[in-house]
Amino acid sequence: MQRNTGDTQTLTVEYGFLDSTKDDPNQLKNNYKNLAEAVLRAVTEYIGATYVPIEGTNTYVVQKGDTLYSIARKYNIPVNDIKTLNNLTSNTLSIGQILKIPTINNIDDNISSNNTYIVKKGDTLYSIAKKYNLTVDKLKSLNNLSNNLVSIGQVLVVDEVEAPSLNYNEYIVGKGDTLYSIARKFGISVNELIQYNNLNSTVLSVGQVLKIPGEEKITYVVKAGDTLYGIARKYNTTVENIKSKNNLSNNVLSIGQILTI
Repeated sequence: MQRNTGDTQTLTVEYGFLDSTKDDPNQLKNNYKNLAEAVLRAVTEYIGATYVPIEGTNTYVVQKGDTLYSIARKYNIPVNDIKTLNNLTSNTLSIGQILKIPTINNIDDNISSNNTYIVKKGDTLYSIAKKYNLTVDKLKSLNNLSNNLVSIGQVLVVDEVEAPSLNYNEYIVGKGDTLYSIARKFGISVNELIQYNNLNSTVLSVGQVLKIPGEEKITYVVKAGDTLYGIARKYNTTVENIKSKNNLSNNVLSIGQILTI
């Protein structure tokens, strides 16, 4: 099939056969974009190049220093949502790994949120801040952003919500422990561990107690018009998580009901 190509490396991609009942031509025609993307990804990985997903595909390429926790914070979504969508069984990531990022678009385009905004093509922090009568600095603060870059599909908080009290786990430093080994053990970055414990040095001592970021817990009082879905969206969690945490058997709420988020 490939002859006299000289020094040029050639590639043959076989998508299926026209006369095969299993490789339906319509199936190939309807999925050609996904198939082409798969080929592009495979070739870039083969030649050692950096794969960059198509703009607007709601994917993220893991960079050096990334953790599930830092990526979840970047997109204002729970870690478990990323793990579930990507079928991850651990918090371990590899550089270059491609993660699907859950967005509100994946849930229902017809339902809007009062305190979040999905970045669209052409958006800038300035235009979004202006839309919601915020300053750029305030918008960055609400979303823990260190620069002005936003990506299509990114979910931004555009209104302040009740400040959560962060629950944490304690870890007692043992012999041979380092910030790197502890951070890796709990799936967070060294910088996150340093910032969370207000450390001014990387030196640890045996017996030292470190705080490890845990689950955010919020007490919420149900108001008129509230729904489980709206509350879940407000606090970047899921309906299932709220129902499980509060032992709810259905989606019915009553005004004044107290929920643990």
